Order: sequence, then C-alpha cells, then structure tokens
Amino acid sequence: MPNILVIEDDANVNRGIAFSLEKSGNVVFSAETIKSAEEIAIANKIDLVICDINLPDGNGLDFVKWMRKQYRTYIICLTALDQEISQVMGYEAGADDYITKPFSLSVLLLKIEAYFNRVRNSNEEKEITSKDIRVLSREMKVWVREQEVLLTKNEWKMLSLFLRYPKQVLSKKQILENVFDIDGEFVDENTVAVNIRRLREKIEEDPAKPIYLKNIRGLGYIWNQEVG
Repeated sequence: MPNILVIEDDANVNRGIAFSLEKSGNVVFSAETIKSAEEIAIANKIDLVICDINLPDGNGLDFVKWMRKQYRTYIICLTALDQEISQVMGYEAGADDYITKPFSLSVLLLKIEAYFNRVRNSNEEKEITSKDIRVLSREMKVWVREQEVLLTKNEWKMLSLFLRYPKQVLSKKQILENVFDIDGEFVDENTVAVNIRRLREKIEEDPAKPIYLKNIRGLGYIWNQEVG
C-alpha cells in the first residue's frame, strides 16, 4: 500500500495517472503546483514521486532537488521535452527515472511496479528492527526482547504491514484490505480490533499501555516506533 505523489498541472493527465494507481492498490496524493506538492510531502510519508518538469509555479527539477535533500524517495520525472540534455538535468537534480510525454500509462505503471517489487525483495532479505523487536521477513521469525514469539498468519501479515508504514496512521479499512480476504470471507467490524489485541499481547510488555501499536481514536492505528 505505497503512498505515491503525482505532480502534474494537466488535470486530465493527473486524474488518469491517479485513477490507475489507485486501482492497483496505491494511496495517491495529487498536486498541480510545487507549493502544494511540498506541503503534501511534509505532511505524509511518500514512497514514490511522479513529477512533471513544467509546472505553473516553477521548474519541477527544483522540487526534485528539494525532495532529494529532505527524503529518500524514488522519483520519476515526466517531461514533454525529448532531449538528452533534459534527461541529464533530471538525473543531476536527483531523479531516479525518466519518462517522456506523450507516454504510455502502462509503461509508467510497469516502471512503478518494478520499483516496488525490488523494494519488497530487498526487504525480504534483511533483518528489520524496531526498538526491542527483531524480524526476519524471509524466515517469518519474530523476536521480542530476545524471546522468539509465534504469530498466526494474520498476525504476521498485520505486523508486516505496520512495519512497512511506521509512524503512519492506517485505517481499519486499509488494514482489512491488506491483511484479510474481505472478498472471500465475512469480516465483521470487530475483526481488526480483536487481531490488534492479540498481536499486542505477543509484542507489548504491557498490552494495556502499548508502545508499539497505538490506537488513534476515530482514525485507526499507528506503529509508534522507528523501524530500521
């Protein structure tokens, strides 16, 4: 469930990209100016940026440079200029990839899918830590305060989801869609709360006073520790 920021001042192009990305299960933020894009990036954890070069309030490369100084985010530039010098400038500004207008939406989606596949494969190969919790994704093993704990399939999927998006509030709907097969089986409104409680009992020192999985009333749940 990656967060993707689309910066494109052509409203039709912006909507088309956003619609396709949302259908693929991504969370999409749309902006038409550099100013609004910066505000979105500051307020949300962005995993990937699609940035047009020519924007109403400046050059998109200026935003790319700003983004690169602030965050480690994958950036794909869009431009109507099919010139080698433009691509060179984009890479020098900090862009990771480039696509020239008019472009195939399917090609853009494939580039994005390929990037997130690489990220997932990389994450599966490394150890993940968060305070007193240590996780080996490939082996599906979890240690809490140096003691191995056994998780059910759904508990593991839920823990993995939160570790992918630390410090980010996830709604009950987002958790249901990513952890449970809501199309294949009945899931009542208490399913998330019940599974959160069970997971807390296994990872929290005091489940009544959680330091990892916190409830944000009216919004959802958040993994409240840094992940490395």
